[in-house]
Amino acid sequence: MTYQLVSYNLCPYVQRAIIVLSEKGVKHDRTYIDLANKPDWFTAISPLGKVPVLKVDGTALFESAVICEYLDEVTEDSLHPADPLEKARHRSWIEVGSATLSAIGGFYSAPEATFEEKRQALQGHLARLETALGDGPYFAGDRFHMVDAVWPTVFRYFETFERIGDFGLTEGMPKVAAYRRAVMARPAVRNAVLPSYAEELMTFCLRRQSHLGDLARTGAGAAA
Repeated sequence: MTYQLVSYNLCPYVQRAIIVLSEKGVKHDRTYIDLANKPDWFTAISPLGKVPVLKVDGTALFESAVICEYLDEVTEDSLHPADPLEKARHRSWIEVGSATLSAIGGFYSAPEATFEEKRQALQGHLARLETALGDGPYFAGDRFHMVDAVWPTVFRYFETFERIGDFGLTEGMPKVAAYRRAVMARPAVRNAVLPSYAEELMTFCLRRQSHLGDLARTGAGAAA
């Protein structure tokens, strides 16, 4: 089979799919598009107009969760636990990861008046993750699972946020800090973005009409 992943350079859900493709050793091609100027061929295969889309021998699959589950089913050595209850627990925390990405959107979009509220909301998601983590290095011990493909897409934002200021997002969360170091060190995670990603995300923040954007532009480097 041939696999072609349609991507956008800053999309965390694209990163999730790339991490799973890489962890599974699935050879694929990537095509990056501009979501602000979507080509007609893309809108024809993506009913929701979102990335990622995975073309499998010409058949288009969309939504990152669907893509990742498909890849897990058609390859050996599942990235899910064998026990049904533990698998369901992991899937629940995948959803928490997705909710955390939404909270990140609220954080970088917030005006000054609601910035602290959004910061605390994001921090709350991470505090809940702290309670779910074991002894590491990954979510459930030594083995990398599907859930571990989700949280690096959260942590990657922090590398740019920390260039702007110290927002204390993981303050008092040693397990989250250790988990972040472990997952971000994996080759599949490091290679899930283009070399230009960090600068492109900083440019994205600089252009936001938001409190984070103001801090980035002024170099204030301090949380509200």
